[in-house]
Amino acid sequence: MSAIPFSIRAPRTLALVSLALAVTAVGVAAQAFAPVYHEDSQLIVNRGKQAFMLCNGLFVSGRTVEQIYAEELKLGLMPLLPLEDVTIDVERRAVMVGDGDHQSVAVGSSSFGGLNEAGGWEEGVPVMRAVFREGLGCMTLAPDQSLDDMDELPELVMAPAPGDPSQIAWPDGDLVPEKSLPMGVDAAALEAAGEWAFDRVGHGGHESQITLSFLVVHKGDIVYERYGPNVDMTTRTRTWSTAKSIASTLIGVAVDEGMLDLDEPLPFDEWQPSRRVPGFVDPRREITLRHALNMSSGLYPVDNRLCSIIGSCLSYFAGTSSVEGAMDRGVVAEPGTAWDYENYDTLLGVLALKTALSDEQTYLEFPRVALFDRIGMRSTLPGVDRFGDYVMSSQVYTNARDLARLGLLYLNDGMWGGERLLSEEWIDFARTPAPATANIGNFYGGQFWLPNDNRPDVPQDAYTTAGNRGQYATIVPSYDLVIVRRGLDWQPGPGTAFSWEDMVVEVVKAFPEQPAAAKFVATDQQEH
Repeated sequence: MSAIPFSIRAPRTLALVSLALAVTAVGVAAQAFAPVYHEDSQLIVNRGKQAFMLCNGLFVSGRTVEQIYAEELKLGLMPLLPLEDVTIDVERRAVMVGDGDHQSVAVGSSSFGGLNEAGGWEEGVPVMRAVFREGLGCMTLAPDQSLDDMDELPELVMAPAPGDPSQIAWPDGDLVPEKSLPMGVDAAALEAAGEWAFDRVGHGGHESQITLSFLVVHKGDIVYERYGPNVDMTTRTRTWSTAKSIASTLIGVAVDEGMLDLDEPLPFDEWQPSRRVPGFVDPRREITLRHALNMSSGLYPVDNRLCSIIGSCLSYFAGTSSVEGAMDRGVVAEPGTAWDYENYDTLLGVLALKTALSDEQTYLEFPRVALFDRIGMRSTLPGVDRFGDYVMSSQVYTNARDLARLGLLYLNDGMWGGERLLSEEWIDFARTPAPATANIGNFYGGQFWLPNDNRPDVPQDAYTTAGNRGQYATIVPSYDLVIVRRGLDWQPGPGTAFSWEDMVVEVVKAFPEQPAAAKFVATDQQEH
């Protein structure tokens, strides 16, 4: 395949990205009539996404090429290059998309020669590469990088947590003794909830809803666990935005230890008063950590406009910096007054955590040291961009049991094995409606989702992580429940998305009826 050198096309791509960041009207037009203005960027992101998903699917999830093409890469029916234009280097654990040379293909199937092939790929679009790095999973390289740059990328080499999890009792390990269901639990109703989760079409769901795993924990014990084809309790898949709740938990540890303060301005030097402009005060100095975690920063809403062209998808799939994208936004609303769901708001919180820690190594080790190793989340792998910044708005791979452990930490008010890992105040923050949602449903807290006010049939004290393609770890304190559903839903969106609220309604049918629970409100937080 002939190719125009990328260096010729790069200025055009970068200029388009800069233009979209600067001119809102162009961004809106691009959303409505894409790919008129941003075709180059979109093609780069598409190839990078294919490389990234293949890389993590193979080297983190342990899935086959066939499974990845049929399931992970079916998301949004994105256009794919066939395998004849993909190189998979098993030895170096790398994937290259757009490479038709086939000189180091070690995995593949000729049966995929034309699978999901779509038009629109122009000659001259650069080869996109994703590479696995120890302890951090796969990351996407910039278009002008090659595999020769791999050794300069971050990695995290740490000894595994001690002990054999298969010989350690749940929840610290995976040894689950057989027990009868507790008295009062309806086995038939519990099985029916499992059928509801897996047979989506038969229960009124959309055909695109594909359940991988479904797990119910009651009073600390696993009372229901089921997996779909080619999946078991060890299978790690992408959390998507459920990662935001993991990020919030880690930030909560730092707040509890006094390293950060919810109601202090975000600690970024770039937003400090500038000596170059005497008297100028950057309005972003008013944004607190609480604002960012409540999705109420007031900053320009990038991802809701053009995520795959100018937003966080550039750091996920095109090799740009997640930090620069998060920082480079102007204020469009008073902080705390307008709710807008932004990956970049989460990444501001993660950057605040990095700023509070002493050095790069401490930062990279922090998720394991502060949380994962302490509660048995041995299979959870958080990812970074190529600059070494955690992309915890989406880029975490884990399994159903590890998410259940996270849910149990919250269900137990931050206690684990008699030790307090997270303060009750942080748990309260996570499940208190963000003030900016008061008039639109009270459905979001501190990087956790809450039942919308229009769903009184759901226990009102329930709260959940939530990620694209149907990733949920749901806590229902009034029923002493944690419910985990992992999916590979390939057409998530209005009218087709898996409903966590419906899921809770189905599951609680199996448990003794509880007094009506109220939505949690921490009154001392409402003034912020």
